[in-house]
Amino acid sequence: MRVISGSVRGITLQAPVGIHTRPTSDRTKEALFSIIQSRIDLSDVNILDICAGTGALGIEALSRGALSATLVEVDENALKVIRNNLVVSRFTDRAEVLNIDVSKALHALAKRACCFNIIFFDPPYSSDLYKTIPEEISRLSLLCQDGLLVIESSSRNVLPEKIASLLKVDSRTYADSSLNFYVLEDI
Repeated sequence: MRVISGSVRGITLQAPVGIHTRPTSDRTKEALFSIIQSRIDLSDVNILDICAGTGALGIEALSRGALSATLVEVDENALKVIRNNLVVSRFTDRAEVLNIDVSKALHALAKRACCFNIIFFDPPYSSDLYKTIPEEISRLSLLCQDGLLVIESSSRNVLPEKIASLLKVDSRTYADSSLNFYVLEDI
């Protein structure tokens, strides 16, 4: 696993040992960022990476010019890897790592009036978080008006076209993974 493009292109990132973390493949990550960059200029955007795993998506965004990345992860082994990957990529000054429950993290960020241009949400495929977290993101107004929520899921898990005030605008399948892109509904 490596950084695909940007200021630290080619840097190899670590992944935790075991089956609890499923890093996004380089091929899928490259496609993901191609889709994102067709919609959003990554320079000076704020990123939220929920269930960050290795931190690879946040780090890729930082490498491509994002202003900051907030990475949320509860698994201790994954946290060590994220922190190491941030040191190796030299992004510790532009990243915040939150080691708390996802819902608590979202509420804490909402209390700070945080607004993110891009939110990555990539929980374990069998997680119940798919049922609650996108609605919380919408309800807590964490996505900027012109922002993009990217939910990675199993290709067998078809996500709804609408979740609260979020509308699905695109979906792509890569092997056993699906990338689902949501924006805020025009009111």
